[in-house]
Amino acid sequence: MPSPQPPHANPDIGPDPIDPTEAAVTELPALVEPVEPDEQPSRTLIGRGPLRGLPVEVAVLSAVAFFVAAGFGIVAPAIPVFARSFGVSRTAAGAVISAFALMRLVSALGCGRLVNRLGERVVLGTGITIVAVSSALAGLSANYGQLLTLRGVGGIGSAMFSVSASSLLLGVTTSGQRGRSMGAFSGGFLLGGIAGPGLGGLVTGWSLRAPFFLYAGTLAAAGAVGLALLPRRAGRHGTGDKPAAQALLTIREAVRLPAFRAAALVNLADNWAAVGTRSALVPLLVVEALHRSPIWTGIGLTVFTLSNIATLTLGSRLADRRGRRPLLLAGCLGSAAGTALLVLPHSLPIFLVAMVVFGLGSGLLDVAPGAMLGDVAGGRGGTVVAAYQMAGDVGSLTGPVLAGLLADTAGFSASFALTTAVLLAAAGVAFRAPETLRRTEPSPT
Repeated sequence: MPSPQPPHANPDIGPDPIDPTEAAVTELPALVEPVEPDEQPSRTLIGRGPLRGLPVEVAVLSAVAFFVAAGFGIVAPAIPVFARSFGVSRTAAGAVISAFALMRLVSALGCGRLVNRLGERVVLGTGITIVAVSSALAGLSANYGQLLTLRGVGGIGSAMFSVSASSLLLGVTTSGQRGRSMGAFSGGFLLGGIAGPGLGGLVTGWSLRAPFFLYAGTLAAAGAVGLALLPRRAGRHGTGDKPAAQALLTIREAVRLPAFRAAALVNLADNWAAVGTRSALVPLLVVEALHRSPIWTGIGLTVFTLSNIATLTLGSRLADRRGRRPLLLAGCLGSAAGTALLVLPHSLPIFLVAMVVFGLGSGLLDVAPGAMLGDVAGGRGGTVVAAYQMAGDVGSLTGPVLAGLLADTAGFSASFALTTAVLLAAAGVAFRAPETLRRTEPSPT
Protein backbone atom coordinates (compact mmCIF):
# COMPACT_ATOMS: atom_id res chain seq x y z
CA MET A 1 0.00 0.00 0.00
CA PRO A 2 1.19 3.59 -0.51
CA SER A 3 3.39 4.88 2.28
CA PRO A 4 1.94 7.64 4.50
CA GLN A 5 2.92 11.18 3.62
CA PRO A 6 4.75 13.39 6.13
CA PRO A 7 2.60 15.81 8.13
CA HIS A 8 2.08 19.43 7.14
CA ALA A 9 4.46 21.98 8.55
CA ASN A 10 2.84 23.78 11.47
CA PRO A 11 4.16 27.09 12.82
CA ASP A 12 2.97 26.10 16.30
CA ILE A 13 5.04 22.92 16.54
CA GLY A 14 8.00 23.60 14.26
CA PRO A 15 9.11 21.97 11.00
CA ASP A 16 7.88 18.68 9.61
CA PRO A 17 9.15 15.64 11.52
CA ILE A 18 11.60 13.51 9.56
CA ASP A 19 10.65 10.20 8.03
CA PRO A 20 10.21 7.74 10.94
CA THR A 21 12.35 5.17 9.13
CA GLU A 22 15.46 7.34 9.33
CA ALA A 23 17.97 6.55 12.03
CA ALA A 24 18.72 10.09 13.11
CA VAL A 25 16.28 12.19 15.11
CA THR A 26 16.22 15.93 14.89
CA GLU A 27 16.25 17.85 18.14
CA LEU A 28 12.97 19.69 18.63
CA PRO A 29 12.66 23.05 20.37
CA ALA A 30 12.40 22.91 24.15
CA LEU A 31 8.69 23.74 24.22
CA VAL A 32 7.69 21.12 21.66
CA GLU A 33 6.40 17.69 22.57
CA PRO A 34 8.84 15.02 21.27
CA VAL A 35 6.28 13.00 19.33
CA GLU A 36 7.33 9.62 17.96
CA PRO A 37 10.80 10.25 16.60
CA ASP A 38 11.31 6.52 16.10
CA GLU A 39 7.80 5.36 15.33
CA GLN A 40 7.83 1.99 13.55
CA PRO A 41 4.25 1.02 12.72
CA SER A 42 3.28 -2.54 11.92
CA ARG A 43 3.87 -3.77 8.39
CA THR A 44 0.71 -5.92 8.39
CA LEU A 45 -2.65 -4.13 8.25
CA ILE A 46 -6.17 -5.52 8.51
CA GLY A 47 -7.84 -5.51 5.10
CA ARG A 48 -11.54 -5.55 5.97
CA GLY A 49 -14.06 -5.27 8.78
CA PRO A 50 -14.47 -2.63 11.51
CA LEU A 51 -10.70 -2.63 12.18
CA ARG A 52 -9.77 -2.11 8.55
CA GLY A 53 -6.49 -0.28 8.12
CA LEU A 54 -5.26 -1.01 11.63
CA PRO A 55 -2.26 -3.25 12.42
CA VAL A 56 -3.09 -6.93 12.84
CA GLU A 57 -1.63 -6.71 16.36
CA VAL A 58 -4.62 -4.57 17.38
CA ALA A 59 -7.08 -7.36 16.58
CA VAL A 60 -4.94 -9.97 18.34
CA LEU A 61 -4.46 -7.86 21.47
CA SER A 62 -8.17 -7.04 21.56
CA ALA A 63 -8.98 -10.76 21.48
CA VAL A 64 -6.44 -11.40 24.24
CA ALA A 65 -7.99 -8.58 26.28
CA PHE A 66 -11.42 -10.19 25.92
CA PHE A 67 -10.23 -13.53 27.29
CA VAL A 68 -8.32 -11.90 30.15
CA ALA A 69 -11.27 -9.69 31.18
CA ALA A 70 -13.79 -12.53 30.84
CA GLY A 71 -11.65 -14.73 33.06
CA PHE A 72 -11.25 -12.03 35.67
CA GLY A 73 -15.00 -11.46 35.62
CA ILE A 74 -15.54 -15.18 36.21
CA VAL A 75 -13.24 -15.37 39.24
CA ALA A 76 -14.01 -11.97 40.82
CA PRO A 77 -17.30 -12.97 42.52
CA ALA A 78 -15.67 -16.05 44.03
CA ILE A 79 -12.56 -14.44 45.57
CA PRO A 80 -14.02 -12.86 48.74
CA VAL A 81 -16.42 -15.78 49.32
CA PHE A 82 -13.62 -18.34 48.91
CA ALA A 83 -11.42 -16.35 51.30
CA ARG A 84 -14.20 -16.24 53.90
CA SER A 85 -14.50 -20.04 53.66
CA PHE A 86 -11.18 -20.22 55.54
CA GLY A 87 -12.81 -18.53 58.54
CA VAL A 88 -11.23 -15.08 58.11
CA SER A 89 -12.81 -11.66 58.61
CA ARG A 90 -14.35 -9.52 55.88
CA THR A 91 -11.32 -7.24 56.08
CA ALA A 92 -9.00 -10.20 55.49
CA ALA A 93 -11.16 -11.31 52.58
CA GLY A 94 -10.88 -7.84 51.07
CA ALA A 95 -7.11 -8.00 51.52
CA VAL A 96 -6.97 -10.83 48.96
CA ILE A 97 -8.35 -8.42 46.36
CA SER A 98 -6.06 -5.60 47.53
CA ALA A 99 -2.99 -7.88 47.36
CA PHE A 100 -3.53 -8.38 43.62
CA ALA A 101 -3.91 -4.63 43.00
CA LEU A 102 -1.00 -3.71 45.28
CA MET A 103 1.42 -6.10 43.58
CA ARG A 104 0.35 -4.75 40.20
CA LEU A 105 1.27 -1.29 41.40
CA VAL A 106 4.64 -2.04 42.99
CA SER A 107 5.84 -4.32 40.18
CA ALA A 108 4.83 -2.12 37.24
CA LEU A 109 8.15 -0.27 36.84
CA GLY A 110 10.10 -3.53 36.95
CA CYS A 111 7.78 -4.91 34.27
CA GLY A 112 8.45 -1.81 32.16
CA ARG A 113 12.19 -2.43 32.41
CA LEU A 114 11.64 -6.03 31.31
CA VAL A 115 9.72 -4.79 28.27
CA ASN A 116 12.63 -2.52 27.36
CA ARG A 117 15.09 -5.37 27.81
CA LEU A 118 13.27 -8.46 26.47
CA GLY A 119 10.50 -7.10 24.25
CA GLU A 120 6.74 -7.02 24.60
CA ARG A 121 5.94 -10.46 23.18
CA VAL A 122 8.09 -12.34 25.68
CA VAL A 123 6.88 -10.33 28.67
CA LEU A 124 3.24 -10.62 27.61
CA GLY A 125 3.39 -14.40 27.27
CA THR A 126 5.28 -14.78 30.55
CA GLY A 127 2.85 -12.52 32.41
CA ILE A 128 -0.23 -14.40 31.22
CA THR A 129 1.43 -17.69 32.16
CA ILE A 130 2.16 -16.43 35.68
CA VAL A 131 -1.44 -15.34 36.22
CA ALA A 132 -2.79 -18.61 34.79
CA VAL A 133 -0.58 -20.87 36.92
CA SER A 134 -1.06 -18.82 40.10
CA SER A 135 -4.84 -18.83 39.58
CA ALA A 136 -4.97 -22.60 39.13
CA LEU A 137 -2.86 -23.06 42.25
CA ALA A 138 -5.07 -20.57 44.13
CA GLY A 139 -8.00 -22.87 43.39
CA LEU A 140 -6.09 -25.60 45.22
CA SER A 141 -5.29 -23.40 48.24
CA ALA A 142 -5.43 -25.26 51.55
CA ASN A 143 -5.46 -22.13 53.71
CA TYR A 144 -5.88 -18.37 53.62
CA GLY A 145 -2.14 -17.63 53.52
CA GLN A 146 -1.69 -19.63 50.34
CA LEU A 147 -4.60 -17.86 48.67
CA LEU A 148 -3.30 -14.42 49.66
CA THR A 149 0.22 -15.18 48.42
CA LEU A 150 -0.90 -16.66 45.11
CA ARG A 151 -3.18 -13.73 44.35
CA GLY A 152 -0.25 -11.40 44.99
CA VAL A 153 1.88 -13.39 42.54
CA GLY A 154 -0.97 -13.12 40.05
CA GLY A 155 -0.85 -9.33 40.41
CA ILE A 156 2.77 -9.34 39.21
CA GLY A 157 1.80 -11.37 36.15
CA SER A 158 -1.10 -9.02 35.49
CA ALA A 159 1.26 -6.03 35.52
CA MET A 160 3.56 -7.79 33.06
CA PHE A 161 0.66 -8.43 30.71
CA SER A 162 -0.90 -4.97 30.85
CA VAL A 163 2.38 -3.03 30.50
CA SER A 164 3.64 -5.18 27.61
CA ALA A 165 0.28 -5.23 25.79
CA SER A 166 -0.12 -1.46 26.03
CA SER A 167 3.49 -0.85 25.00
CA LEU A 168 3.08 -3.13 21.98
CA LEU A 169 -0.23 -1.55 20.97
CA LEU A 170 1.20 1.97 21.13
CA GLY A 171 4.43 0.96 19.41
CA VAL A 172 2.90 -0.66 16.30
CA THR A 173 0.39 2.10 15.56
CA THR A 174 0.82 5.51 13.98
CA SER A 175 -0.60 8.63 15.58
CA GLY A 176 -3.61 8.56 13.24
CA GLN A 177 -4.42 4.95 14.20
CA ARG A 178 -4.15 5.14 17.97
CA GLY A 179 -7.65 6.34 18.79
CA ARG A 180 -9.34 3.47 16.98
CA SER A 181 -6.74 1.03 18.30
CA MET A 182 -7.27 2.06 21.91
CA GLY A 183 -11.02 1.85 21.34
CA ALA A 184 -10.75 -1.72 20.05
CA PHE A 185 -8.45 -2.75 22.90
CA SER A 186 -10.71 -1.16 25.53
CA GLY A 187 -13.71 -2.73 23.82
CA GLY A 188 -12.16 -6.17 24.22
CA PHE A 189 -11.82 -5.60 27.96
CA LEU A 190 -15.32 -4.15 28.17
CA LEU A 191 -17.00 -7.06 26.37
CA GLY A 192 -15.02 -9.57 28.41
CA GLY A 193 -16.02 -7.77 31.58
CA ILE A 194 -19.67 -8.09 30.54
CA ALA A 195 -19.44 -11.77 29.61
CA GLY A 196 -17.49 -12.98 32.64
CA PRO A 197 -19.45 -12.08 35.81
CA GLY A 198 -22.68 -13.83 34.82
CA LEU A 199 -20.89 -17.09 34.16
CA GLY A 200 -18.77 -16.54 37.25
CA GLY A 201 -21.84 -16.24 39.45
CA LEU A 202 -23.24 -19.51 38.11
CA VAL A 203 -19.96 -21.38 38.53
CA THR A 204 -19.42 -19.98 42.03
CA GLY A 205 -22.83 -21.32 43.04
CA TRP A 206 -21.63 -24.78 42.05
CA SER A 207 -18.08 -24.64 43.46
CA LEU A 208 -15.95 -21.93 45.06
CA ARG A 209 -12.79 -23.43 43.56
CA ALA A 210 -14.02 -23.98 39.99
CA PRO A 211 -13.86 -20.29 38.93
CA PHE A 212 -10.10 -20.23 39.55
CA PHE A 213 -9.59 -23.16 37.20
CA LEU A 214 -11.90 -21.63 34.61
CA TYR A 215 -9.97 -18.35 34.90
CA ALA A 216 -6.73 -20.25 34.29
CA GLY A 217 -8.35 -21.77 31.20
CA THR A 218 -9.36 -18.42 29.71
CA LEU A 219 -5.84 -17.13 30.36
CA ALA A 220 -4.38 -20.16 28.62
CA ALA A 221 -6.59 -19.33 25.63
CA ALA A 222 -5.42 -15.72 25.74
CA GLY A 223 -1.78 -16.77 25.87
CA ALA A 224 -2.22 -19.20 23.00
CA VAL A 225 -3.85 -16.51 20.84
CA GLY A 226 -1.09 -14.03 21.63
CA LEU A 227 1.85 -16.34 21.02
CA ALA A 228 0.35 -17.90 17.88
CA LEU A 229 -0.88 -14.75 16.15
CA LEU A 230 1.31 -11.87 17.32
CA PRO A 231 4.05 -11.39 14.73
CA ARG A 232 7.61 -10.84 15.89
CA ARG A 233 8.65 -7.25 15.48
CA ALA A 234 11.90 -6.49 13.75
CA GLY A 235 13.54 -3.10 14.04
CA ARG A 236 12.81 -1.79 17.51
CA HIS A 237 13.75 -5.08 19.11
CA GLY A 238 16.27 -6.14 16.50
CA THR A 239 15.97 -9.81 15.63
CA GLY A 240 12.91 -11.43 17.18
CA ASP A 241 12.33 -10.07 20.65
CA LYS A 242 15.94 -9.25 21.49
CA PRO A 243 16.21 -5.50 22.12
CA ALA A 244 18.40 -3.35 19.97
CA ALA A 245 20.11 -0.15 21.09
CA GLN A 246 17.73 2.80 20.88
CA ALA A 247 16.93 6.08 22.52
CA LEU A 248 14.35 5.16 25.16
CA LEU A 249 12.16 7.83 26.71
CA THR A 250 12.80 7.90 30.46
CA ILE A 251 10.24 8.66 33.15
CA ARG A 252 12.16 11.80 34.11
CA GLU A 253 11.92 13.06 30.53
CA ALA A 254 8.25 12.07 30.26
CA VAL A 255 7.08 13.89 33.40
CA ARG A 256 8.51 17.12 31.99
CA LEU A 257 6.04 16.90 29.10
CA PRO A 258 2.63 18.52 29.66
CA ALA A 259 0.96 15.91 27.45
CA PHE A 260 2.26 12.99 29.52
CA ARG A 261 1.26 14.69 32.78
CA ALA A 262 -2.23 15.30 31.41
CA ALA A 263 -2.64 11.71 30.18
CA ALA A 264 -1.41 10.25 33.48
CA LEU A 265 -3.54 12.49 35.70
CA VAL A 266 -6.66 11.91 33.60
CA ASN A 267 -5.99 8.16 33.83
CA LEU A 268 -5.74 8.48 37.62
CA ALA A 269 -8.97 10.47 37.82
CA ASP A 270 -10.86 8.09 35.52
CA ASN A 271 -9.79 5.05 37.53
CA TRP A 272 -10.60 6.86 40.79
CA ALA A 273 -14.11 7.59 39.52
CA ALA A 274 -15.11 4.78 37.16
CA VAL A 275 -13.21 1.85 38.66
CA GLY A 276 -12.86 2.84 42.31
CA THR A 277 -15.68 5.12 43.41
CA ARG A 278 -18.33 3.67 41.09
CA SER A 279 -17.66 0.09 42.15
CA ALA A 280 -17.25 0.88 45.85
CA LEU A 281 -19.98 3.47 46.47
CA VAL A 282 -22.76 2.93 43.95
CA PRO A 283 -23.89 -0.41 45.48
CA LEU A 284 -23.95 1.21 48.93
CA LEU A 285 -25.76 4.30 47.64
CA VAL A 286 -28.54 2.18 46.13
CA VAL A 287 -29.15 0.14 49.29
CA GLU A 288 -28.46 2.67 52.06
CA ALA A 289 -29.49 6.02 50.55
CA LEU A 290 -32.04 5.11 47.89
CA HIS A 291 -33.37 2.17 49.97
CA ARG A 292 -33.71 0.04 46.87
CA SER A 293 -33.02 -3.59 46.08
CA PRO A 294 -29.51 -4.49 44.87
CA ILE A 295 -31.20 -5.24 41.56
CA TRP A 296 -31.11 -1.49 40.94
CA THR A 297 -27.35 -1.55 41.40
CA GLY A 298 -27.14 -3.96 38.49
CA ILE A 299 -29.50 -1.81 36.43
CA GLY A 300 -27.49 1.33 37.14
CA LEU A 301 -24.17 -0.32 36.29
CA THR A 302 -25.68 -1.78 33.12
CA VAL A 303 -26.85 1.70 32.08
CA PHE A 304 -23.32 2.98 32.75
CA THR A 305 -21.80 0.22 30.61
CA LEU A 306 -24.20 0.77 27.70
CA SER A 307 -23.45 4.50 27.75
CA ASN A 308 -19.76 3.68 27.85
CA ILE A 309 -20.06 1.47 24.79
CA ALA A 310 -22.06 4.16 22.97
CA THR A 311 -19.21 6.67 23.17
CA LEU A 312 -16.30 4.24 22.85
CA THR A 313 -16.61 3.74 19.08
CA LEU A 314 -17.44 7.38 18.38
CA GLY A 315 -14.70 8.60 20.68
CA SER A 316 -12.06 6.38 19.09
CA ARG A 317 -12.78 7.84 15.66
CA LEU A 318 -12.95 11.41 16.92
CA ALA A 319 -9.62 10.98 18.69
CA ASP A 320 -7.99 10.22 15.32
CA ARG A 321 -9.81 13.02 13.49
CA ARG A 322 -10.23 15.87 15.97
CA GLY A 323 -7.42 15.12 18.38
CA ARG A 324 -6.88 13.86 21.92
CA ARG A 325 -7.21 17.09 23.89
CA PRO A 326 -10.91 17.79 23.10
CA LEU A 327 -11.82 14.26 24.17
CA LEU A 328 -9.80 14.53 27.39
CA LEU A 329 -11.74 17.67 28.28
CA ALA A 330 -15.13 16.30 27.22
CA GLY A 331 -14.53 13.01 29.05
CA CYS A 332 -13.44 14.65 32.30
CA LEU A 333 -16.25 17.20 32.24
CA GLY A 334 -18.85 14.57 31.29
CA SER A 335 -17.76 12.23 34.05
CA ALA A 336 -17.68 15.13 36.50
CA ALA A 337 -21.23 16.08 35.51
CA GLY A 338 -22.35 12.52 36.21
CA THR A 339 -20.78 12.39 39.66
CA ALA A 340 -22.03 15.91 40.41
CA LEU A 341 -25.60 14.70 39.87
CA LEU A 342 -25.01 12.17 42.65
CA VAL A 343 -24.24 15.07 45.00
CA LEU A 344 -27.86 16.24 44.66
CA PRO A 345 -30.62 14.92 46.95
CA HIS A 346 -30.83 11.23 46.20
CA SER A 347 -33.60 9.81 44.05
CA LEU A 348 -33.86 6.92 41.64
CA PRO A 349 -34.41 9.05 38.48
CA ILE A 350 -31.40 11.25 39.29
CA PHE A 351 -29.32 8.14 39.94
CA LEU A 352 -30.17 6.62 36.54
CA VAL A 353 -29.53 9.91 34.69
CA ALA A 354 -26.22 10.24 36.52
CA MET A 355 -25.18 6.76 35.39
CA VAL A 356 -25.96 7.66 31.76
CA VAL A 357 -23.93 10.88 31.86
CA PHE A 358 -21.13 9.28 33.86
CA GLY A 359 -20.87 6.41 31.37
CA LEU A 360 -20.79 8.74 28.36
CA GLY A 361 -17.87 10.69 29.81
CA SER A 362 -16.00 7.60 30.92
CA GLY A 363 -16.23 6.09 27.43
CA LEU A 364 -14.23 9.00 26.02
CA LEU A 365 -11.59 8.50 28.70
CA ASP A 366 -11.13 4.87 27.65
CA VAL A 367 -9.54 6.19 24.44
CA ALA A 368 -7.99 9.66 24.65
CA PRO A 369 -5.43 9.35 27.49
CA GLY A 370 -3.87 6.18 26.07
CA ALA A 371 -3.71 7.66 22.58
CA MET A 372 -1.97 10.78 23.94
CA LEU A 373 0.48 8.58 25.85
CA GLY A 374 1.30 6.77 22.61
CA ASP A 375 1.88 10.05 20.79
CA VAL A 376 4.42 11.03 23.45
CA ALA A 377 6.15 7.68 24.03
CA GLY A 378 5.51 5.75 20.83
CA GLY A 379 7.43 2.50 21.16
CA ARG A 380 10.26 4.11 23.09
CA GLY A 381 9.65 3.28 26.72
CA GLY A 382 8.13 0.38 28.63
CA THR A 383 8.84 2.20 31.89
CA VAL A 384 6.89 5.25 30.71
CA VAL A 385 3.89 3.04 29.91
CA ALA A 386 4.34 1.45 33.35
CA ALA A 387 4.33 4.87 35.04
CA TYR A 388 1.11 5.75 33.22
CA GLN A 389 -0.44 2.47 34.37
CA MET A 390 0.71 3.12 37.93
CA ALA A 391 -1.15 6.42 37.91
CA GLY A 392 -4.35 4.55 37.10
CA ASP A 393 -3.67 1.93 39.77
CA VAL A 394 -3.13 4.68 42.35
CA GLY A 395 -6.58 6.02 41.46
CA SER A 396 -8.14 2.57 41.73
CA LEU A 397 -6.56 1.96 45.14
CA THR A 398 -7.00 5.37 46.77
CA GLY A 399 -10.40 6.27 45.30
CA PRO A 400 -12.46 3.67 47.18
CA VAL A 401 -10.59 4.27 50.45
CA LEU A 402 -10.78 8.08 50.54
CA ALA A 403 -14.26 8.28 49.06
CA GLY A 404 -15.47 5.57 51.44
CA LEU A 405 -13.93 7.37 54.42
CA LEU A 406 -15.67 10.59 53.43
CA ALA A 407 -18.97 8.73 52.93
CA ASP A 408 -18.67 7.37 56.48
CA THR A 409 -17.88 10.76 58.03
CA ALA A 410 -19.80 13.25 55.89
CA GLY A 411 -22.24 11.26 53.74
CA PHE A 412 -22.51 10.12 50.13
CA SER A 413 -22.92 13.62 48.71
CA ALA A 414 -19.59 14.76 50.11
CA SER A 415 -17.93 11.62 48.77
CA PHE A 416 -19.20 12.15 45.23
CA ALA A 417 -18.29 15.85 45.50
CA LEU A 418 -14.68 14.80 46.13
CA THR A 419 -14.73 12.59 43.04
CA THR A 420 -16.16 15.48 41.02
CA ALA A 421 -13.33 17.72 42.23
CA VAL A 422 -10.71 15.13 41.18
CA LEU A 423 -12.20 14.96 37.68
CA LEU A 424 -12.35 18.74 37.37
CA ALA A 425 -8.71 19.00 38.45
CA ALA A 426 -7.78 16.54 35.72
CA ALA A 427 -9.80 18.60 33.22
CA GLY A 428 -7.78 21.66 34.23
CA VAL A 429 -4.50 19.89 33.50
CA ALA A 430 -5.88 18.57 30.20
CA PHE A 431 -6.91 22.11 29.20
CA ARG A 432 -3.28 23.24 29.44
CA ALA A 433 -1.91 20.25 27.53
CA PRO A 434 -0.89 20.56 23.86
CA GLU A 435 -2.54 18.58 21.09
CA THR A 436 -0.39 15.57 20.16
CA LEU A 437 -2.23 14.10 17.17
CA ARG A 438 -0.09 14.15 14.04
CA ARG A 439 -2.34 14.98 11.13
CA THR A 440 -1.16 13.52 7.83
CA GLU A 441 -2.20 13.94 4.22
CA PRO A 442 -4.28 11.12 2.74
CA SER A 443 -2.08 8.59 1.02
CA PRO A 444 -2.20 8.83 -2.80
CA THR A 445 -4.08 6.08 -4.54
